[in-house]
Amino acid sequence: MSLLAIARTAAALLLGLFAGGLIFAVLAPSLRELPGPAYVRYWQALNGDYGRAMPVLLLTCVALLVATSTLSYRRGGLTFVLSLAATGLTIGVIVLTVTWLEPLNDIADSWHPDEPPGTWSDLRDRWWSLHLVRTVLALAAFACLLLAQAVDQPRAASDGAGVSAPRQPEDPPAATRRH
Repeated sequence: MSLLAIARTAAALLLGLFAGGLIFAVLAPSLRELPGPAYVRYWQALNGDYGRAMPVLLLTCVALLVATSTLSYRRGGLTFVLSLAATGLTIGVIVLTVTWLEPLNDIADSWHPDEPPGTWSDLRDRWWSLHLVRTVLALAAFACLLLAQAVDQPRAASDGAGVSAPRQPEDPPAATRRH
């Protein structure tokens, strides 16, 4: 297995894990129906869990995506462009998270769960809108990475870096041939 295949596979695993986690919140509309105190408790608990895991996951993923893009440069064309797009979109996810979502998380973390401010639902709605954008960016990045793999597959196989082509049957020995 080539270094490119290892980096791209590891990046796809991490990016898929991240995008899947984001999708879960989008697919769970009942979360938005929770009353203020329950929602604030959920939000604060999620901030703690994600705050510990996501920076490591995303920074490792970006490092692998940079390696994938760099190694894909030699492949040229669409493989390189898709790898670069996955990298850029993932960096966009990080920028959106750090500049817009984290400040909202910090505000929510400062609330007393039993007495959220009267504007808590406005902040929640803004967070959900931004989270939806982040989810779309992460899914687009994941799709680009999977497409890069699919586009590169025939080339990788012919370079000996991927799955080898099936072997052709050998000619039978001369003594067994019919004349």
